[in-house]
Amino acid sequence: MSLDALRDALPAYAKDLSLNLSTLAAETTLDDQQKWGTFLASAYAVGTPEVVRQIEAAAEPFMTPEARDAAKASAAIMGMNNIYYRALHLMHNQEYRTLPARLRMNVIASPGAPKLDFELWSTAVSAINGCGACLDAHEAELRKHGATNVQVQAALRIGAVVNAVSRVMAAESAQA
Repeated sequence: MSLDALRDALPAYAKDLSLNLSTLAAETTLDDQQKWGTFLASAYAVGTPEVVRQIEAAAEPFMTPEARDAAKASAAIMGMNNIYYRALHLMHNQEYRTLPARLRMNVIASPGAPKLDFELWSTAVSAINGCGACLDAHEAELRKHGATNVQVQAALRIGAVVNAVSRVMAAESAQA
């Protein structure tokens, strides 16, 4: 299995997405683990089964089992955090921001992969989930770890394309 199978499954109207998958698979701004972890975290964030299967298969040769688990953990924890912190950001009552979250987030401190990689994955997932507060927080962490604008942009591009591919695949499977 590969991204080629996923590209072949996309309908003609999504040709740009297919081309973008190819371009991003060849991306060299990120190392292989960072790149494929971003693909994997993004696929898990959206959760379209066929996309998850194809990306998991494509990522497998490039990532350790621990890194794959960390990418999945990024999608899981951001699935919670992005909703919580986006809600705080959107609410007019500022008092909620002063209250402790009281949510377990241990994986952020010890993700099982390099912190830079985990933050890239969390940034892509936060973009998919639309949390500006989390995007800013993860981008600040990436800066502390020496990430460049081009690396952050690469993660955002991967997240955007995986999100779009997942939505097209889900819509097409609903038509079947």
